This record gives sequence, C-alpha cells and structure tokens, in this order.
Amino acid sequence: MTASLLAVIPAPSPHDSGVRDIAALSARFAYVTMCLTLVWGVLSATGWIRRVTGHEALRGGHVVFATFSLATGAVHGLSYLFLDDDSFGVLALLIPFAGGGVARHAAGVVGLELFVAVSITAVVRRGVTDRRGQRFHQAGYFAVGLLAIHSWLGAAANGNLATVWLGGITVLTPAVVLTVLRVLPPGALVWLGLLEGGTGRAQPVRISVDDKKCHRYAICQAEAPKVFQLTRDGQLRYLRKPGAKQVPLAQAAARACPMRAIRLQGAGR
Repeated sequence: MTASLLAVIPAPSPHDSGVRDIAALSARFAYVTMCLTLVWGVLSATGWIRRVTGHEALRGGHVVFATFSLATGAVHGLSYLFLDDDSFGVLALLIPFAGGGVARHAAGVVGLELFVAVSITAVVRRGVTDRRGQRFHQAGYFAVGLLAIHSWLGAAANGNLATVWLGGITVLTPAVVLTVLRVLPPGALVWLGLLEGGTGRAQPVRISVDDKKCHRYAICQAEAPKVFQLTRDGQLRYLRKPGAKQVPLAQAAARACPMRAIRLQGAGR
C-alpha cells in the first residue's frame, strides 16, 4: 500500500527543488537580518551604542539591516511564484488564507506586509509629528514576532527545524530580551537592577533641549508624554521643571533620545 502511494506522488522536478532551495536560503538570511534589525534599532534608539562607542546612534546600521531583511524576505516570497506546480499564486502571497492557505503562511504574509508598512513610515518619519506615527513604528515588534512564528513553523513543517535550531535561537534570544526590556517601565528596570534608582528625597531637575540636535523623532514623547509633547507644527514643547514623579520618565527620555539632545540638570548644578 505504501509503495503504491509513493508511486502516485510525483517527485519534485529539479527546477522546483532549486526554487525551494533559493526560498529556504533567502528565508534564513531574512530571519537573521530581521532579528538584527530589531536589536540594532533598540540599541540605537536607547542611546546605548553611543554611550559605549562614543559615536552618535549609528541609525544607519539599523536602516541597512532593515533594507537587507526586506530584500531577502521579498525574494523568499516571490520565489514561490516560479514553481512549476503552481502551488502558490499572487493572491496567496498578498492575502492571508487566500486559496486555502495555512496559518504559518498567513503569519508570514501579514508580518512582511506590516514590516514593509513600518519601513515606509520610517522613511517619511521626519514628516510625522504626532504620537501615532511613533506608535505605529513600534508595530515593528509585532511584525518581527509574526515573521519569527512563520519561520519556525515553516522549518518544522519542512523538516528543517534541527538545522536552524542553534542559529535561530542565537539571534532570536537577544531580540526577545531587548524587546522585553524596551517595553518595561523605568521603575521595573530599577527593581531588576538594570538601572540605578534614586536614593532618598528626589532632587529638583531642570530640563533643557538642544534645538540644533533635536530631530523631532518623538521618542521622548513616547517615554514621557506628560513632560514632552510634539505639536502638529513640528515644535517640541516640554516642562522645564518636571514634578518628582515625572523625573524618572524624563531621565528615560533623555537616555532614549538618539541625538542626545535632552539635558537634565540638578538644582545644585
């Protein structure tokens, strides 16, 4: 019975085997650069790279990783259109569950389309002055999550899970850890010992912003919305003397500013 079933199922043609090999290779490159895009974006947005290297946020590296990830992801998806067996069509690559698609394919379609949308808004980001633009850019975390699910489920379905296990975990772990740290409030980071907390009575703080350095990315507004506000005309308004409860958030905003434009001065300085 088994032998008869194997005889009915045709072996894949050399052409289709080559196309699938290209799809698998491009998928692995896209997966790695996608995780590196997220990691580099968090490190540059929080100013960690500048504090370690002495250079500015090096956001160019984030753009390079994102571009390469999009290019290899597009190659991965488009390569299926060249299969002789016509198992994938244009609609299946653009619309989740089109033609009876499975969940892992839908996760890849939605994740890639969201990744593209986030990248497009990042290109025109300087023209976005409201908080919604910043929040939409953070949807990139969700896109990476969907694409990671697509990658692992696809590897499991194709019998390649053991092959990509070590490399996949290696790049996915720092991406997940940094994502969690990025969304945690400053108080939680202080409790975990990752940030230094204030001791005793809070000291009065005065805020100043260097307008020449500020590029209006609105990251400070995302960190401390009650202290910093980016108006519709692109002007940054902020509290020069924030309350004690807002000081930790203002400090987090100063750390997150990629251009290092925010300065916090104590009363005795």
